[in-house]
Amino acid sequence: MWRNLARQASSKGIIRSSLPSSSPYSSIIFSNDLNLVEKIRLHAPKCVNYWFPIMGFGRSGVLSSQNSGLGRPSSANSSYPFGFSRNCSCVKGYASAAEAIASEEDLSGSDEVQELMEEMIRQDNAVEPQSRRPKKMVAGMGIGMYNTLRRRQMKIETEAWDEAAKEYQELLTDMCQHKLAPNLPYMKSLFLGWFEPLRDAIAEDQQSSQQKRQRPSHYPHFDQLPADKMAVITMHKLMGLLMTNTGGIGSTRVVQAALQIGEAIEQEARIYRFLEKTKKKKSATDKNAEGESDKNTTDKKPEGESDPMINEQRKLTKEQENLRKRVTKLMKKQKVHQVRGILKEHDDSKPWGQEAHAKVGCRLIQLLAETAYIQPPIDQLGDSPPDIRPAFLHTLKTVTNETQKSSRRYGVIECDPLVFKGLQKTARHMVIPYMPMLVPPQNWTGYDKGAYLFLPSYIMRTHGAKQLREAVKRTSRNQLEPVFEALDTLGNTKWRVNKRLLGVLDRIWASGGGLADLVDREDVPLPEEPDTEDEAEIRKWRWKVKAAKKVNCEKHSQRCDIELKLCVARKMKDEDGFYYPHNLDFRGRAYPMHPYLNHLGSDLCRGILEFAEGRPLGKSGLRWLKIHLANLYAGGIDKLSYEGRIAFTENHLDDIFDSADRPLEGRRWWLSAEDPFQCLAACVNLSEALRSPSPETSISHMPVHQDGSCNGLQHYAALGRDKLGAAAVNLVAGDKPADVYSGIAARQAYLSLSRQIVLDIMRSDAEKDPATNPDATYARLLINQVDRKLVKQTVMTSVYGVTYIGARDQIKKRLKERCAIEDDNQLFAASCYAAKTTLTALGEMFEAARSIMSWLGECAKVIASENQPVRWTTPLGLPVVQPYRQLARHLIKTSLQVLTLRRETDKVMVKRQRTAFPPNFVHSLDGSHMMMTAVASKRAGLNFAGVHDSYWTHACDVDEMNRILREKFVELYDAPILENLLESFQTTFPTLNFPPLPERGDFDLRDVLESPYFFN
Repeated sequence: MWRNLARQASSKGIIRSSLPSSSPYSSIIFSNDLNLVEKIRLHAPKCVNYWFPIMGFGRSGVLSSQNSGLGRPSSANSSYPFGFSRNCSCVKGYASAAEAIASEEDLSGSDEVQELMEEMIRQDNAVEPQSRRPKKMVAGMGIGMYNTLRRRQMKIETEAWDEAAKEYQELLTDMCQHKLAPNLPYMKSLFLGWFEPLRDAIAEDQQSSQQKRQRPSHYPHFDQLPADKMAVITMHKLMGLLMTNTGGIGSTRVVQAALQIGEAIEQEARIYRFLEKTKKKKSATDKNAEGESDKNTTDKKPEGESDPMINEQRKLTKEQENLRKRVTKLMKKQKVHQVRGILKEHDDSKPWGQEAHAKVGCRLIQLLAETAYIQPPIDQLGDSPPDIRPAFLHTLKTVTNETQKSSRRYGVIECDPLVFKGLQKTARHMVIPYMPMLVPPQNWTGYDKGAYLFLPSYIMRTHGAKQLREAVKRTSRNQLEPVFEALDTLGNTKWRVNKRLLGVLDRIWASGGGLADLVDREDVPLPEEPDTEDEAEIRKWRWKVKAAKKVNCEKHSQRCDIELKLCVARKMKDEDGFYYPHNLDFRGRAYPMHPYLNHLGSDLCRGILEFAEGRPLGKSGLRWLKIHLANLYAGGIDKLSYEGRIAFTENHLDDIFDSADRPLEGRRWWLSAEDPFQCLAACVNLSEALRSPSPETSISHMPVHQDGSCNGLQHYAALGRDKLGAAAVNLVAGDKPADVYSGIAARQAYLSLSRQIVLDIMRSDAEKDPATNPDATYARLLINQVDRKLVKQTVMTSVYGVTYIGARDQIKKRLKERCAIEDDNQLFAASCYAAKTTLTALGEMFEAARSIMSWLGECAKVIASENQPVRWTTPLGLPVVQPYRQLARHLIKTSLQVLTLRRETDKVMVKRQRTAFPPNFVHSLDGSHMMMTAVASKRAGLNFAGVHDSYWTHACDVDEMNRILREKFVELYDAPILENLLESFQTTFPTLNFPPLPERGDFDLRDVLESPYFFN
């Protein structure tokens, strides 16, 4: 189309071009006929036909074979993230990576244009005629669409703060011109009111600091960004912390806030400094040259001789100008990895470090606290001063540790109650930097090379652990290749928002919440003060007030969390699809980098997310969809055989149709499910399929889950070849799934060999005399409370190192939910007894697992006693170093307060190294199994998503995924994992003596291949 329009225009003499008539590239238009030019402009979209190094696609943009998309890019095409995000200046167009692409200003000059045209001609002559070329495809879409989405993605990553600052500037201008306040939501109007005073205060501080003889400690890094950008980052970062702080909504520790704000300022300053530096060089040198020229008119030098300093400056300027041209040219070609390399090479500034982050962050927080005010929205008396008070307050809090009988103080930033009330509505106005991506993530090729195009992306979340970070960096790319491929596979799964489910969720939330496990939007009323002078009654009232306030604080936190999730869902609902880049924790478990709306989240998140690609159900898919719906309903249904679950679904078809048609007006059967939103999504999907003329050809986007059965114990049973443990966790075939949680709660037939379990122990204790045995009292209290739910969490976490105190708290929470025991003292004592009994039963039931856990702990103790961290390599080649070291305090004096930063010392925490090693080691194995399954599923043509021990794919592909995950489990444990671990310890520490390996059983791993309920 573009070529035809160009020919028509050329035949009328309105276009001149150095390109041949067959060129697919845009031509330059010169014409006096504006109508014709406008017509061409409207009908001819920009055509950019450059090649992008996307995984699995060649220069033709077409997959060469079924497995082509599984190839890895060569090192020459590896992308290198900047490590720093979008940047800009203020008022005028903001300098950023995205702006460099979109800018219409000619930054490159005519020589660059000519060079670009010549290159296009060469490329055009080198390829086949357009008519013979197949349509270019990238990531399952046309290259034009891909380019458009990629430009949008770059804009999202690089201009998030720019757009926020620009919006505030425009609103302020609008207010000044029209002399009235715009109709804004409450919290956004507060942001707008705080923006201008904060911006002016920052600008004044930047200017005054330059003039002071003794400059403040924060000054060296305080003037590297425009004031309006710093103001926006400060407001949004602080409000984000106030919304999400786990220690209590509405307050955050100063040290945490200062470090995060300072780090964000540093990240923004990098690209801004590079682009501004190269832009300003020329003007500065020209002024110097003019000054020298004026001077030389009175003191002329011989002809042909010039000032060497001016020549050197001009040389440097030319180099900088050429570099900027090169960067701009590469940005227009979207060769992002090359731009990253240039920035890394020419940005020689040192990282700021924690101390600089803290000082800059504290100063910005202080300025915000001094300039941000709030006024209650009520009618105030005209003759009284207005009630205007600070929006944020800096205070000191004292925390007492009752067990260690010590206390410490720390600074916090608290917001005014009026701000607190508006926090849950703030999410829609927050800048969320790590949003889901509109195009597939960059392939991982190194520690900080992959995922987002510009945002800092690291393959492992090290949280400042230097040894762990360096271990990953030192590992060769070939060794990490399986990990890279697995993360790329997870990141290339395309998702979309289920608009129908989002609509139901929005209606529930707008009507006040309180349904489908959503928190109620109204607070619990505080109890009225009793009209009495009885101290006991007053103390009781105060305790109730404290408890109600705690409940309200928890509710507020949940409301803020829901608002953030909904904010992301509403932003992404009209996209055809999006992607979640993944990285790892230090043990090798994969997580989406976007923190709010993702498939690892709550039932709400999982209910409104679905695969962007739909596939026909097929006969097996329809069967699995029915099983999946029964699993989501749960309540014991998920412990039936597959046939029993299908029967349950078919017996409730009327309820399923009613739920799909009238989710809120009908009988609301779906609300009784354990996972209501996911259950409703399954009801809708199944209803559409069964009502279609051919259910098996119905297209389904729903991910169907296959979950491990207490997966930690499955890994221990495989490590120890434990027959008894394998039977308890479905490693061997059975008529229906074995339930280890019920097995702990009450005796199972296959474990009846005189093994006492919780209920048996309690029955025995209940028969004893309470006067001589206090456990008899608690056994009688609990004997009717023992069920699967009471012990499930403790059993799940036992293999991950749960302590007696942790088990006590878990069981106490379950008992409190049931209101089983009114008296708090009795509740505590009964929880202690139940925890002790449950852990005893676990030790008897999984003796082999306990022996392996003990061996791992002893090995860790031997290593840590030599002041060395425990380290090992996962089966996929990922190095793991336990980051538990003793911390030393480091004091930093800032403008706001003296901050205490904790820094790692050279001493390891011996106890933590020992207790954390068994669960961390097992987590590294389940992470390896998931990644092995992900890669194999991709090679088989499946869409795959993983949530640790829960694997997801389309309903029609569940049988194939089940085959793959079983084969990969057997492949994983066919290797001598414990022998390899011991050998690595002995090689690394040849002078240390390690305990011998525990004895193992004779369980045949290949039985897993025939077990239908291994994952189910």
